[in-house]
Amino acid sequence: MTTTSFSDRVLAWYDRHGRKDLPWQRTPTPYRVWVSEVMLQQTRVATVIPYFERFMARFPDVVTLADAALDEVLHLWSGLGYYARARNLHRAAGQVRGAHGGVFPTDLEAVQALPGIGRSTAGAILALACGQRHAILDGNVKRVLTRVHAVPGWPGEAAVLARLWAYAEAATPHVRLADYTQAMMDLGATVCTRTRPDCARCPLAADCAARRAGNQAAYPAPRPRRVLPVRTTQMLLVRDSNGAVLLQQRPPTGIWGGLWSFPEVETPGQIGGQIGGEIEIEDEIARWCHRALGRRIDRPQPWPTLRHTFSHFHLDITPWLVDLRDHHAATVLEGPPTVWYNTRTAASGESIGGLAAPITRLLEALRRLGVRREA
Repeated sequence: MTTTSFSDRVLAWYDRHGRKDLPWQRTPTPYRVWVSEVMLQQTRVATVIPYFERFMARFPDVVTLADAALDEVLHLWSGLGYYARARNLHRAAGQVRGAHGGVFPTDLEAVQALPGIGRSTAGAILALACGQRHAILDGNVKRVLTRVHAVPGWPGEAAVLARLWAYAEAATPHVRLADYTQAMMDLGATVCTRTRPDCARCPLAADCAARRAGNQAAYPAPRPRRVLPVRTTQMLLVRDSNGAVLLQQRPPTGIWGGLWSFPEVETPGQIGGQIGGEIEIEDEIARWCHRALGRRIDRPQPWPTLRHTFSHFHLDITPWLVDLRDHHAATVLEGPPTVWYNTRTAASGESIGGLAAPITRLLEALRRLGVRREA
């Protein structure tokens, strides 16, 4: 298949079947395309659209984003996941404001130098917003190219990735760059899907090596299996008699960086699930409350452990319901930024910054539980 016939077929398919009215396509400035591309990383279009529209309403340009507090940015990102993306957006906006006079750069190297932007994302931004000729290689495009050319091996391996970049560069035309870039992403997302690809609708089917061999499911090769380690933590659902619960803002780096969460305690000698271990945890919780809040507590009650999976490990969270022995929220004596959050009067996530999904679920469980009855 020649380069011309490859791109011509893809563009002809796009003219008939491609997506042309997505929110970021209506005014495809580099800023809007950048935000959409970051949001679309590992996230479906249907999920991204309402987040994108809310984000643009609040941050219509890069300077507005740079001037905003990170907490507000994370709040608008709550529920979208992969929060490093939001932190990198905010950092990059600050760099655009400072180093580029608030104008998003249109040079590939300058775009790649911004936090959270790799080669493929930079190429997509400049192709879609500026019509520049740059190849892209996101997950959808990798899937199309590995099947068309029957490329063996996991695309995360350097040699496989280099081969795919070569195919992507060769196939990229010199005209209609924005349409072609969108077409390749659409083709992988809607036709050459991970499972049950619709080969009958694919413009590249006649020359697809994987289709000819009848082994489309073999491409791309999966990432080598690995056993994820398991980490554990004890989260304290500290509440007063009015239903307010204590939340702390996490450090700006690390998991859930900058998001609001429950306090955590560590118990190095913990024996999970055994009576001795629970007693030790209860003692540590009591010490933490006395040290951080200056208050005594009722006996903490463990809730069922819930698991949250990150890309590199599982996190097993054991929540502990901790009732303070007074009628009002305690003053926090030390520690990170804190807030007493009233679950009765505010729906989860509406009156606070960013919240990770497990924290939102626990806040909702506390809201349903209601205010405790005093003895």
